[in-house]
Amino acid sequence: MASRPTRLKPALALALWLAAGLAQAQLLVGQTTGVTGNSALNVAETTLGARLWIDAVNARGGVNGNLVELRTLDDRGSATQAAANAKTLIEHDQVLALFMIRGTPQNEAVMPLLDRYDTASIAPSSGAMLLNAPVNRHIFNVRNSYQAEAERAIEQLASMGSTRIAVLKTNDAFGDDSLAGATRGFAKMHLSPEFVEDFDKADPKFDDVAARLTKANAQAVLVLGTASSVVKATRAIRTAGNSATVVTLSNNASEGLVRELGTLARGVIVTQVFPGENEITLPMIRDATRLLQARQPGARPSPAMIEGFAAARVLMEALRRAGPHPTRKSVLAALDGMDDYDLGGVKVHYRESDHSGVHYADLSVIDERGRFRR
Repeated sequence: MASRPTRLKPALALALWLAAGLAQAQLLVGQTTGVTGNSALNVAETTLGARLWIDAVNARGGVNGNLVELRTLDDRGSATQAAANAKTLIEHDQVLALFMIRGTPQNEAVMPLLDRYDTASIAPSSGAMLLNAPVNRHIFNVRNSYQAEAERAIEQLASMGSTRIAVLKTNDAFGDDSLAGATRGFAKMHLSPEFVEDFDKADPKFDDVAARLTKANAQAVLVLGTASSVVKATRAIRTAGNSATVVTLSNNASEGLVRELGTLARGVIVTQVFPGENEITLPMIRDATRLLQARQPGARPSPAMIEGFAAARVLMEALRRAGPHPTRKSVLAALDGMDDYDLGGVKVHYRESDHSGVHYADLSVIDERGRFRR
């Protein structure tokens, strides 16, 4: 006997129809980053900051009625894997844009794909100058450059009376790029570094360098590398009995760095590219704090989370401006028109001559409670 077709209850039918509609309306954005590897501490916090805002917008119905999905692939800090991941996200997953790609070599490896597929890269997690100048029509930064940070760090150290400053740099594009900014800072303050020493990103060793710092009687040392490198350098320097001030850039402005340093964290200087996470008079900081505490009661945002949160503000606004049926081309057009947009106390500017987005550089010091004080 033939079976009769199953009749769905109206409420269930409506729920299934809505679910299908939402699935079709989903806007897909792609990210390749070091979920594991040397930068994992910072990546976890920047990505959490971004997801706080993406989830909040989705909870209110999404962007123009569309839910937004951030699809993240782990490149483990490898530039080769980053390029392969980006190709998968663009070709197979058909993402509308790439978002928060971590690392200078990784972003450099992905750049040819942006041109080939006419795809935007929004808020690279790198302050490399090659992402800022010359202006790339596909890259939209949401932070200042590493060169500006390093230059500011040297100027500040000199103004505080530190004239014997050494530089330790990872032997890759990030290290070279950041050193260029530090070099400008030295020249501006009429100083020269005590010495500049390269180290291997994959296996940094600092015992010999620590002894050299002591011999040079260095007052400060600028460490240009990942959080794990900063931790190893600081341990070696303190073990050698050296009290030189350790300084690093905003790529390490995370709670993860503080935890890994432990008792050695106090006094470490970290440059910053956004206002302080305690400045809750700013709407962006206040929103990030509120959303984080709703997810993790009692938690406070880190500088890395604020950077991710600001990046997501730009992403979601670009998708909104791109219309109800966005394409890669309409996303690019939306970003091109985003000048003087208020993220909530911080403005982003994209002009034909400048895709840096946000121009802000400051210094913070880690206090005895592990907080970044301005």
